[in-house]
Amino acid sequence: MHEQLFKEMAQSIIDGDTELAEQLAKQAMELGIDPLEAINQGFVIGVNHVGSEFSCGNAFLPELVMAGEAMKTAVSTLEPEMARRGTERQVFGKVVIGTIEGDIHDIGKTLVATMLSASGFKVFDLGVDVSALKLVEKARQEHADIVAVSALLTTTMVRQRDVVEALEDMGLRPQVKIMVGGAPVTREWVTEIGADGYSEDAIGAVQVAKQLMGVS
Repeated sequence: MHEQLFKEMAQSIIDGDTELAEQLAKQAMELGIDPLEAINQGFVIGVNHVGSEFSCGNAFLPELVMAGEAMKTAVSTLEPEMARRGTERQVFGKVVIGTIEGDIHDIGKTLVATMLSASGFKVFDLGVDVSALKLVEKARQEHADIVAVSALLTTTMVRQRDVVEALEDMGLRPQVKIMVGGAPVTREWVTEIGADGYSEDAIGAVQVAKQLMGVS
């Protein structure tokens, strides 16, 4: 019945057209379409398409950023209607994310936060230059499932270990998974500090987060 509209929604995300995504979200509300249906059968299809294209090397970082922004706008436009109906998107888990203390690199971390949010995670983005203690304290407050820590410098990367240790000190390590990322991060480093996963890009980070939460 609304197939054409859903196709246009998906395409607006693929094109990274924030304005059109917002218009289509409003149109869906005017037509009385369930906002969850609009997200899952329309906008999410677009996000998944851009994600798989990026993974294959057919789409690039700017397209990913634009798709993420368009998705964020669409979801926030539909949120009041979801609240009114008392429906909520299925949330796969809660993620506290930030760039570690001493490091002010923002783009990669923000993109990961946007893509996680677009993919069904509740995300608390603490920004850049965030201490291990602040990340862990927020995780405790929000009963987070995952703490994701970015670092773009080898000098700040070592502080990712502090996050693992702080979680252990607060007794939260059994229930909180740790994802690390950033240019200097390797699989060996993840093993060395006792983290649970890492990814080289935002799409990979979503896959890792889903694996950690047992979501296929």
